[in-house]
Amino acid sequence: MSKTDISYEMERLLNFAYQNDMIEKLDMVQMRNNLMELLKIEEPYNGEFKDEILHSPVDILENILDYAYEEGIIERNTTSMRDLLDAKIMGILIPRQSDIANKFWSTEKNSGIEKATKDYYKMSKASNYIRMDRINKNLYWKTNTEYGDLEITINLSKPEKDPKDIALAKLQAKKSYPKCLLCLENVGYKGGINHPARQNHRVIPIKLNDENWYMQYSPYVYYNEHSIIFKETHEPMSITKNTFNRLLDFIEKVPHYFIGSNADLPIVGGSILSHEHFQGGNHKFAMEKANIELQFKSNEFKNVKIGIVKWPMSVIRLSGKDKKDIVELSSKLLNSWRNYNDENIDILSFSEGEPHNTITPIARKNSNDEYELDLVLRNNRTNEKYTKGIFHPHQRLHHIKKENIGLIEVMGLAVLPGRLEKEIEKIEDILLNNKLIDNLEQYEQIQKHKDWIIELVDKYGTINNTDKAREILEKEVGMKFLDVLKDAGVYKRTQEGKKAFIRFMKYNNFDIIG
Repeated sequence: MSKTDISYEMERLLNFAYQNDMIEKLDMVQMRNNLMELLKIEEPYNGEFKDEILHSPVDILENILDYAYEEGIIERNTTSMRDLLDAKIMGILIPRQSDIANKFWSTEKNSGIEKATKDYYKMSKASNYIRMDRINKNLYWKTNTEYGDLEITINLSKPEKDPKDIALAKLQAKKSYPKCLLCLENVGYKGGINHPARQNHRVIPIKLNDENWYMQYSPYVYYNEHSIIFKETHEPMSITKNTFNRLLDFIEKVPHYFIGSNADLPIVGGSILSHEHFQGGNHKFAMEKANIELQFKSNEFKNVKIGIVKWPMSVIRLSGKDKKDIVELSSKLLNSWRNYNDENIDILSFSEGEPHNTITPIARKNSNDEYELDLVLRNNRTNEKYTKGIFHPHQRLHHIKKENIGLIEVMGLAVLPGRLEKEIEKIEDILLNNKLIDNLEQYEQIQKHKDWIIELVDKYGTINNTDKAREILEKEVGMKFLDVLKDAGVYKRTQEGKKAFIRFMKYNNFDIIG
């Protein structure tokens, strides 16, 4: 690419930033000079410029990154190295942290919180912090079940690292700044081979329970406006009474979002237990739509509606107008569950002093403008038979899902590994042609699915239509995810499990209504 071409691409990028309210006309000269310095350009473009409506910066950035490699501005033409410069370029164009925060809360005051979050989400995508070009590669479908439509996504958005970058990363000295990927110090951080660049990252300050918290969007959004809300101080996750206060504080301020927390114990917790944080967003999951199947009442908390949710995992739903009562009852249930035992169904609260019981809480405003809080009971015990977890996807399901069942899965959205894309294609070919079934050993990639493939062939026989084969596989993967959720439920969807769940409710002095 010539100097003239790259100068033109730079003008296109400036135009995109202006169209998306990242810069103003008065900023153009400064931003142009900043980009020229970074890209080692001596003269700006002075030819005819065609104005165009741009919806994404990706194509422009790809051209600029190609040029940067040709000119030696980036050392290796790998995804990691390109991403580092990509974020640096967009970091020049995105407004300062204080400007972003002030604009957000000004919009909230003048036009409402929904407009504020919508604009902030738009900017997070325009700045390429949320890489929609990659996220759009994810596979997604729904599977209808007796519990509603479960959502399935196969994660294809995270790029594989180049072997050269992996080798270089091993030689890099370990750093303690930022302490983790959620820390406030990530805002504007240059990144490196072992840490993503964050020059184009901005957050929104928000007070929760009189503490300093921040809201951002996940760079790997799995649903609409997938947000992360993290505490200013780097401290481990912990589910306490304060958790419930924070969650309900948030939905007071952002009532069109849900907010929830991963559990605070290994196996049943999220991927980052070292930093206190929540996840939220503008999305309605199947669990939220699920009905109450058994109602209870409490003489102590008469203004709170209590129910067991019809869901494959074990969920207590509390709702009402009184925020204080919801918090107090949630805290009571948490403390009760922390120490609750029912050996008949493998629930033990402690082993050699190690805690096993905790809760995954999710809060929202319901259609009656009430506080609604779902408490999902969790237990992380292991034994000789279930070394990965008694209430964790069991071995028969590991060919589909063996990772932790975190907040997003709990609510009914499966985030499945990218390997499944190619594996499902091979299985689809078998279903279409009814071939290879007696010689699967030669196909190492799908060996893990052998028993499942045999079941599918026995169940459906030969299928003559590609669309039908894909429909069957999507349905069957969804049903596997349903089994994953059932395995993770502490009270199984059996008569014995339902009776045991009622025992816990009565243990807390709740009476069945009706």
